[in-house]
Amino acid sequence: MVGATALFCSVSVVSTAAFAQTTKTITEWDQQTNATSTKVLRDAADRFEHQNPGFKVEDSHVLNEAYKTKLKVAFGAGEPPCVFESWGGGPLHEYVKAGQVVDLTPYLQKNPAYRDRFLTTSWDAVTYDKKQYGVAAENASAAVIFYNKELFKKYDLTPPATWDQLMHVVKVLNSHGVAPFALSNKNKWTGSMYYMYLVDRIGGPEVFRKAVDRSPGGSFDDPAFVEAGKYIQDLVKAGGFAQGFNGLDYDVGASRRLMYSDKAAMELMGGWEASTIANEDPAFASKLDFFPFPSVPGGKGDPRDVIGTVGDGFMSISTECKDPAAAFKLIQSMTDDTSMQGRVLDKKIPPVKNITITDPFLKRLQALITEAPNVQLWYDQELPPKLGELHKDTSQELFGLSLTPEAAAQQMEVAAKAGS
Repeated sequence: MVGATALFCSVSVVSTAAFAQTTKTITEWDQQTNATSTKVLRDAADRFEHQNPGFKVEDSHVLNEAYKTKLKVAFGAGEPPCVFESWGGGPLHEYVKAGQVVDLTPYLQKNPAYRDRFLTTSWDAVTYDKKQYGVAAENASAAVIFYNKELFKKYDLTPPATWDQLMHVVKVLNSHGVAPFALSNKNKWTGSMYYMYLVDRIGGPEVFRKAVDRSPGGSFDDPAFVEAGKYIQDLVKAGGFAQGFNGLDYDVGASRRLMYSDKAAMELMGGWEASTIANEDPAFASKLDFFPFPSVPGGKGDPRDVIGTVGDGFMSISTECKDPAAAFKLIQSMTDDTSMQGRVLDKKIPPVKNITITDPFLKRLQALITEAPNVQLWYDQELPPKLGELHKDTSQELFGLSLTPEAAAQQMEVAAKAGS
């Protein structure tokens, strides 16, 4: 996957005894909170300041859920930051439709070599009406199942390729008092990853695409959506998750702590988790490996498909920014070769072409993304905001066994018809 008063682009005057010098301040917000990730961004800001005398960058790094709220409040108050990170898709589109985001197309047209550095499909999530409103900064990422290699070896387990094999792993781990999956589902998007993968594995990518586009025959109560809910509830009933999962908070590392303490053996999460774990617990990072989400019996989806994004951490400029040209230069610094190599060292896969990656772990993850027949953007980011929130709510209720798969699918379809 913080209500402080928003700062925004402003101009302040710095006086000295000898002279008065005007300093222009550019505010930048993101949700990168790892020490190594924030260093990449701060170093980029320092380079920008050095190359553009008279400018100062004030950066703010906020945890995921709090960041979403802070950004929404700031835009609602008409006081957004100058440069801000987003996930693209539906939520960014709402700000674009409200006239609150700068069209970056003219800047990109003036810098074709810069634009061409990025993976072509990385522009999809920030392109509306053939105009670009963001630049992919952080990483190309896919959700994978991370697992503890030592626990798997201890209990003679191998990474499962099919759902039946996964359920065998669940049974064996439970028999030894180890929770199969760590899940912090208070945040809701964490659990929705299972639902997204199951819909894809059962019905293929077109099921979701047709439902979103309201194409003939497309519906959120398609059997694939219902079956996905049934698979989730079967996994819950089989003891697939550590207890209390719907109340655990991902942003404070609850699921990872279960992994670190050997209380849980697996976690389905975006590829960025490798970076987070390397920062938090380098010793445990040596035990970490991953495998793709398994296939399901009779599924129409290609098991090589992934849920994720070809480019993440999209950087955009708000229309409240007093100097968008300078802000774009800051974005260029945040996405230059030095920044991208820094992200590789941070165990991320930058969304640019011809990047050198030697880490075997990252190379496997990169191949998973580049060789996938389809990369499905996270539902809560692709869907319109209200429908995305409903998706997260119904997914969490499915995990809590408080909503039937049929009812969850029906709620989504009713809301989609109503234009949510």
